[in-house]
Order: sequence, then structure tokens, then C-alpha cells
Amino acid sequence: MAATLPYSGSNTNKKVLARYLDIPQPSDVVQVEYVWIDGTGVGIRSKCKTMDFEPMAPKDCPIWNFDGSSTGQSDGSNSDMYLHPVALFPDPFRKGKNKLCLCEVYKYDKTPAETNHRHTCVDAMEKTKADRPWFGIEQEYILLDNDGHPYGWPKNGYPGPQGPYYCGVGANKVYGRDIVEAHYRACLYAGVKIAGCNAEVMPAQWEYQVGPCEGIEMGDHLWIARYIMDRVSEDFGVIVTLDPKPITGNWNGSGAHCNYSTLAMREKGGLRFIEEAIPKLEKRHMTHIRGYDPTEGADNSRRLTGLHETAHINDFSAGVANRGASIRIPRQVAADGQGYLEDRRPSSNCDPYRVTELIVRTTVLNESD
Repeated sequence: MAATLPYSGSNTNKKVLARYLDIPQPSDVVQVEYVWIDGTGVGIRSKCKTMDFEPMAPKDCPIWNFDGSSTGQSDGSNSDMYLHPVALFPDPFRKGKNKLCLCEVYKYDKTPAETNHRHTCVDAMEKTKADRPWFGIEQEYILLDNDGHPYGWPKNGYPGPQGPYYCGVGANKVYGRDIVEAHYRACLYAGVKIAGCNAEVMPAQWEYQVGPCEGIEMGDHLWIARYIMDRVSEDFGVIVTLDPKPITGNWNGSGAHCNYSTLAMREKGGLRFIEEAIPKLEKRHMTHIRGYDPTEGADNSRRLTGLHETAHINDFSAGVANRGASIRIPRQVAADGQGYLEDRRPSSNCDPYRVTELIVRTTVLNESD
């Protein structure tokens, strides 16, 4: 008997689904999809609630609960965890008045879940709001088939060496553009501040950029962009991995480079403030490394080898236009004397709340270890 493929979204007929989605939605009900980060710190979960009015702000959505023992966030003997709505977006899948509701996770005693890093990030952003911190994160990811093999790669071999794939065009250079285009349009509909996208250095690797976002907005928008990507890839029967180095050998890994500036950096003469931030980042290099992936550096150590456009994980460096440095100052920024810096250390599976919080605590609040 022939082996059957694992079940995936691609095994269902989307035309059949469309028949049901065409059924008019009653005007007095709205579907709100509650979205949260699970116990891995990387995975995203969601469930839907019917409401009898259209919420216009997170505070309009009630606190809800879920079984934390099934998401790695509590024990079965005390399993209830609570979803506190914090950000609201139009739902690009159900459309109409329906919403995506990003939530923080809290325990029964009102303390934050271990993977709820948003609550401390809010504190840091509130303390630095006068400095107007802006962020833009370049989210790299890799598309996989259901068997875990990179999407579009030969099943019994490898594609040609890296070189023609970055920002490539053509069926022999890029794989999965339909998924990328669908994600981009869905993000635009949802109001996510997506700034662009491109094919990356490794075949089946892509990147989208979110930002500029001010303060806590960076983490909110990137997490919803990740949720939308998972939903879109589900429809195409393809897997998205944020593993920073899923393919060993002479292939690029995936990062989440964080572009950062304060108001002082963006104004005339701002290069001085950028240069002043770099020694502060150097002093806390290993603190940032531990906070830049969910395994406190173990995942990122497979990517930050000093090769493939990275600095070594144990070494700190900075330079103008240097993609092999920990911190890159773009050539145009150096020429203009103002702008932003790029922190190239965060891994693709980082929590953007942790990344942005660490950056402002180090460079603005001058915290030390």
C-alpha cells in the first residue's frame, strides 16, 4: 500500500471553504481571534470568540482563559491561564468587522507567564518614551515542505551554491513567491507596518521587514506578522521555520536584524549618539546574546559563527557597512551624519519584546550587569 502524506491544510479544497465563507455574516456578531505566545517562547496559539459588537480597542475585548497545560504554560492540576488583550488588528482571513486580538498571558495569581516578556518591555518603553525609540526588524525565515525539506529543493540533492538567489527572479532562483505575496497583502490589510520583502541568500529563504515602529508597537506588529505568516503558509500546505540554522553546511542562517534609533540619533549630528551607544552595547554583549534567542544563545550559536555574514557569537564588533559585524552603521548614515544602527545579532526566532527592551535599557537607561 502506498504511504499517505501527513494531513495538512493543502489536503482540503479551498473552493469548498469559500462556499461557506460566502454565507453572509450576521450584522450583530463579530469573530475575534485571540492570539498569544505559548510556552516555547516561539510558538503562536489562537482561538476564536464570538462577540456581539465590533471592538475598536483592546480594552473592548474581555479577558479570556485557556488550558495552559496544553501549551507548556501550566500544570494540569492548575491549568487555567488568562489572556489579556493588548493590541487589535483587522482580520485578513475573515475580513469584514472581524479582528485579530494579540494578548499577554497571565497566571491565576495575576503574575505574567514566563514567556510574557511584553509586560517588562512596556515598562522600558514608558521610561524611554521621551527619546522616541524607533525599531525596524528584518524577519528572515525559511520555507519547508511537509517532510521538513526546504521548499523547492531537489529531494535527492542540493540546489546550486548561494549567489543567484538573493533578491532573485525566476523559477530556478526563487521558491515560494506566492506565499510571500499572500503574506504581504494580508499584513497590509491587517494594518501591520510591513515595510518590504525580498528573497534571501539561501534558496527557499525569504525576509520581510516590519517598521519603523515606536516603542512597544514593534513587538506587537512583528508577532502578528508572524501569526499571519503561519496562517498563510497553512493554506498553502507549507511550513515556515524560524530556526536560525536549519540547514547545516555552506548555507546562510536566519536572523532578525534590528534597526534602531532614538530621536537624537535621527536628528542632525545624530551620528555622535549612535557612536556613543556602541560601547554600551559592547559592555553588555553576552547579556544581549542570552536575550536574543529563546534558548539563551544556544540556537544563535549555530548561526553566529563568524561566517555567512555574521560576527562570532563570543566577539563584539562594529563597523560602517560591515555585514560581518555585530553592529553595522549603514554607509548612508555615516555619510549623512545621522540615522540609525543595525544590531545584527538577534536570531530569527527571537522575541522582539526582549530584543527591543534590552536595546533601550542598555543605550538609553544605561543599565549594566
